[in-house]
Amino acid sequence: MSDIRYTRDHEYIRVDEGAVATVGISDHAQSALGDVVFVELPEVGRVLKAGEQAAVVESVKAASEVFAPASGRVVAVNTALEDNPATVNEDPLGNGWFFRLELADPTELTQLLDEAAYADYIRDLA
Repeated sequence: MSDIRYTRDHEYIRVDEGAVATVGISDHAQSALGDVVFVELPEVGRVLKAGEQAAVVESVKAASEVFAPASGRVVAVNTALEDNPATVNEDPLGNGWFFRLELADPTELTQLLDEAAYADYIRDLA
């Protein structure tokens, strides 16, 4: 199992080093959205609370909010998505990340779904 955690809204968060974590949308979410055509990212330095809207992703089917899975300060955004939003479809858990958070309270991650629980959750949605 990996160290990725998921929300029931299909965001993922992966702790990279120390208290910095990468946030994006799950493979399930990008698949449900279809071809991603636009991504609006948060500003670096913005402080987010867990569950707060942080970004927007638009596809040919719909627009959807991306919520912060945990509280923290945005320390980086994936500006490559502005020129190539399709990267979210091609590699959602890799190069298709949205932003990086310096976590305010890493223990918040224990409230999220681990990989096995998320797999069960999306299977039950079908």
